[in-house]
Amino acid sequence: MPYVTVKMLEGRTDEQKKALVEKVTEAVSETSGAPKEKVVVFLEDMPKNHYAVGGKRLSDQ
Repeated sequence: MPYVTVKMLEGRTDEQKKALVEKVTEAVSETSGAPKEKVVVFLEDMPKNHYAVGGKRLSDQ
């Protein structure tokens, strides 16, 4: 049973998340041979103040 975690900055709509889950599930199923029913996808929305690049939080830029 494949598990996939997608971490992304908050702000996507429910429709975008639904489409992402469908496409990730399809890709994992096709490449791993696992049935779609066994593919688990976790979505983690991150606020900009919890994400930093080069020592600077995105919320501070």
